[in-house]
Amino acid sequence: MSSANWKPFIFGGLASVTAECGTFPIDLTKTRLQVQGQVCDSKYREIRYRGMVHALVRICKEEGLRALYSGIAPAMLRQASYGTIKIGTYQSFKRLLVDSPEDETLITNMLCGVLSGVISSSIANPTDVLKIRMQAQGSVIQGGMMGNFLSIYQQEGTRGLWKGVSLTAQRAAIVVGVELPVYDLTKKHLILSGYMGDTVYTHFLSSFVCGLAGALASNPIDVVRTRMMNQKAVLDGTCVGYKGTIDCLLQTWRSEGFLALYKGFFPNWLRLGPWNIIFFITYEQLKKIDV
Repeated sequence: MSSANWKPFIFGGLASVTAECGTFPIDLTKTRLQVQGQVCDSKYREIRYRGMVHALVRICKEEGLRALYSGIAPAMLRQASYGTIKIGTYQSFKRLLVDSPEDETLITNMLCGVLSGVISSSIANPTDVLKIRMQAQGSVIQGGMMGNFLSIYQQEGTRGLWKGVSLTAQRAAIVVGVELPVYDLTKKHLILSGYMGDTVYTHFLSSFVCGLAGALASNPIDVVRTRMMNQKAVLDGTCVGYKGTIDCLLQTWRSEGFLALYKGFFPNWLRLGPWNIIFFITYEQLKKIDV
């Protein structure tokens, strides 16, 4: 193992936190759009928001500007853990399988992406639950990050903190298994084409493409994951709405139609696009630091 193998972990975490801070309000509107319209939950049955812009305006008017950053603390904690592990393990797995970037293939990178996504998201799941609860409830929720962490633990037990972990892992496997390989392959072919070098413009274009690919692949499972994490349960594990992930998927499809699985797609894409652009440009610049 190289003495510089710690770099992807540290740089990945720093770049993830930077990207999260820059795109968090868009992520919040995505969550609000995804949880509304649920027939089985009277609290979220009403269609309050017509789209991303309407959601942003209405949240600001009704709850204040600070509400756009409801859940930012667990979101940053999530990226500090999830982003650090995700990028570090992805790069480490690649170097275990191939010696140099020139030898990488799409299959190799997808396998490494899936594995790193599952591992990192499973570990960081409690922070994801906290973030979604605080985003969905906004100014209504009280107690801050630690207060809500204790509240979930006391009312729902350890299972409550790992609610939706299978879906989170599946989503991460899809997102990371698509985004990181697409970025690497797009960047590689742009450089090999001779038209673009290893510059910020190449990083920008590659990250834009991988963000679009990730949004298309992950949105349906993201809707189900958001709804599963947001619903509350008592200590015996009984949920108030959906019996499980398959039940949530089927109920959403039957009661709201197939397009409901793409609720929040626009803010999801708008978030993943800028998020990946900020992340990869930051990450590539940090890689140039000689330490």
